[in-house]
Amino acid sequence: DGVTGMELWKSDGTLAGTVLVKDINPGAGNSFLLNFVLMGTNIYFQAYDPTNGSELWKSDGTTSGTVLLKDINTGVANGNPNYLVSIGSNFFFSANDGIGGNELWKSDGTSSGTLMLKDINPGVSNSNPSNLVVMGTDFYFTSSDGVNGSELWKSDGTTSGTIMLKDICIGSCNSSPSGFVVMGTTIYFNAGDISTGLELWKTDGTLVGTSLVKDIYSGPSSSNPNGFIVVGSTLYFSAGDFLNGDELWKSDGTSSGTTLVKDINSGSTGSNIKDISAIGSTIYFTADDFLNGAELWKSDGTSSGTTLVKDIYPGFIPSFIVETITMGSNIYFRADDGINGPELCKSYGSTLGTV
Repeated sequence: DGVTGMELWKSDGTLAGTVLVKDINPGAGNSFLLNFVLMGTNIYFQAYDPTNGSELWKSDGTTSGTVLLKDINTGVANGNPNYLVSIGSNFFFSANDGIGGNELWKSDGTSSGTLMLKDINPGVSNSNPSNLVVMGTDFYFTSSDGVNGSELWKSDGTTSGTIMLKDICIGSCNSSPSGFVVMGTTIYFNAGDISTGLELWKTDGTLVGTSLVKDIYSGPSSSNPNGFIVVGSTLYFSAGDFLNGDELWKSDGTSSGTTLVKDINSGSTGSNIKDISAIGSTIYFTADDFLNGAELWKSDGTSSGTTLVKDIYPGFIPSFIVETITMGSNIYFRADDGINGPELCKSYGSTLGTV
């Protein structure tokens, strides 16, 4: 607000009800709030103050109820709680107490109940848990025990139940799973091994059910699937192969059902798919066909149904679409039409309906 720095605010949707909750870092300094998770009637997050550094805070939406939950790395050093996810009456995250390295932690919302769940890479070394995602009563994440590299792990919230699910890149190399998304009872993600490169993988939470879906870019080269979004029983994402470059793909979870939707920029260059979102059964994204620049496209999952919505900045210049969000039957985003500069736009999927 120009006075208190970047701090915690709340809103009930009215002008009068949009207020500062607490100036955590007093004065004009920022508290650098990150990584919010909701559990019960409280939110939990990382925030900075000059006495405790970046640590774990909680808030019930009141000034008095917004407090430091625990100074994990005591003093001015940073505990840096990150990747917060909640399951039932606990939430889980990565943090560094300055003794055990950056490891996996849990909390029941109390200071005494906030503790390291498991020192995955024993001692001061870091296991760097990241990309936490919940499926059922377990959560899955990327971590390294110092022996097997950065691999796929799972946890039921207990120390003994926190295990490496699969060493995808066998040995000390890193498969570096990322982009986790849940579709039904399966998690899909990007991971790599020496023989296939970074490709589409899936897991049902078992060792035997953790497998490569498809080697899209055949051989050790990577298709690097990313931007995952689920629509019904179909997973959409961008990926690149030798013939088509980076384009729009879809998968039903099988190798044969993982296919290119459309080669928007015909040939091997790729259309650079970004900002994939969905309204109903239609997905929206930005793509560059090298005729209209990077613009808004839509798809129903078929090649013929994958079309340019509107050339917002006419000609080959891109409209620089960013910060897309869906609400109701519209998609909202920032774009530049070449006349008004970067402004707020909306679309309901037609040329005339994109303004």
